[in-house]
Amino acid sequence: MNRLKAWIRSIFGFSGTETNAFLILLPLMVILIFFQPIYQYWFVRQPADFTTQTKRLDSLITTFRWKHKDSVWAKPRELFPFNPNQATNDQLSQLGISSQVVNRIINYRTKGGKFLVKKDLLKIYGMDSLLYQKLAPFIDLPEVTEVKNTNQKISASKPKEKTTVKKYDLNQADTSQLIAVYGIGSKLSGRIISYREKLGGFISLHQLHEVYGLDSMVIKELQKKFYINDQFIPRQLNLNKVSEKELAQHPYIKFKLAQAIKAYSFQHGKFQSIDDLKKIALLDEATFQKIKPYFTVNP
Repeated sequence: MNRLKAWIRSIFGFSGTETNAFLILLPLMVILIFFQPIYQYWFVRQPADFTTQTKRLDSLITTFRWKHKDSVWAKPRELFPFNPNQATNDQLSQLGISSQVVNRIINYRTKGGKFLVKKDLLKIYGMDSLLYQKLAPFIDLPEVTEVKNTNQKISASKPKEKTTVKKYDLNQADTSQLIAVYGIGSKLSGRIISYREKLGGFISLHQLHEVYGLDSMVIKELQKKFYINDQFIPRQLNLNKVSEKELAQHPYIKFKLAQAIKAYSFQHGKFQSIDDLKKIALLDEATFQKIKPYFTVNP
């Protein structure tokens, strides 16, 4: 022990009192250092007993099931016949129509509006087309308006003339032509025209799926009444002249991609062809095919 004390004093320069204190603290430090590993090895590895907790959870689950056994959300929604001109707020809500749309239906009726055929319900902004398809068989209204004409008689031998639907060029359409489509109001028509301007024009009717707020049923109606001119050429941006800000404003170009395009032109000079965009690692093939019609390198 005296040799140990002398060795410690020679190395650390401790006094006799400091050496004694160091010898007392040293085993305490060793215990503190190795306490956690020893605890984890001997106690944490022991199998835990969750019997008490399991019993408590079982009792809670039993209580929960009992309280919600007959709750409304646990039952499948039951549809029933209704007339949107007469149905109450509660009846419309029970059919799955959102509270906002219910309020719009009530306001429409209050202002003198009337639903004449089933599809008139789609005129209400926010009415989901998929929900409408489920409700359609239960709507107490005719499919089409009956037209009575007592002054004319149609001969049975004369074939009925086929009525052709007039189609409009989607890139020339105005808000009044768009609003005429079931399910489109002033807001949606404005979005279609705004998106058309940002794009530089539609080159495919499929691009209508990119307009926020248009559901599949409304798009089908648009595709029946509008077309894309085969000779139409969209507005094109010159890659060698357009600014980074103008690039980023295009719906198909994100800010990081706009930065990468301008960085490439700064490092390698002017773009010689649109295919040079493929050399940018950030641009995948699908995005390239989408943006290709909207850009040029020609002056």
